[in-house]
Amino acid sequence: MVFRKRKQKTPFEGGGVVLFLDVHDAMKAERVLTDAGHLVKLVAPPPALRKGCDLAVEINLVEKVGIERLLDQKDVVYVSIAPLKVETSGLLEIVKVTDFGDWVMVKAANMKLTFDKKEGIIVNTSGGGCPDIPYLHAELIGKQLTQAPLPRDIGFTLCALMLNRALEEGIKLWSGGSSP
Repeated sequence: MVFRKRKQKTPFEGGGVVLFLDVHDAMKAERVLTDAGHLVKLVAPPPALRKGCDLAVEINLVEKVGIERLLDQKDVVYVSIAPLKVETSGLLEIVKVTDFGDWVMVKAANMKLTFDKKEGIIVNTSGGGCPDIPYLHAELIGKQLTQAPLPRDIGFTLCALMLNRALEEGIKLWSGGSSP
């Protein structure tokens, strides 16, 4: 099994970010926009654009009017939609992958999931300070990536969402799919 390094991130053409005060609103916006067919991604906004939340939703700025309308219709609270300028963008990748030989660690924000490359068995989770972390750890350890419950379905915090991102990336890597 060959693990490739992540490709350098390329921003959306005419990119922008939807900014939030609350993590739950960012998570809801991503779900609403994805369900409506928009190509979006949870990102960490550059410090100069942060409005109280360490998450933003990256969007194609050309779709701003439709996105604003949809978020308003679905009662998703957001602060603003800001354009990303090349000199100030600095979006931070939420997911990073480290190959340790027999194991691969996938880090999503502050959460880490490590799995055995041959069997796809989750050998460790770590990070975060959320109250559901011990439960999520107990539910994931020793399970194959594709058989593990999705942390977003059994957890209730930002840590669960980030661990879910790590699990999804681990499944892609282990299944031989390329990483975004």
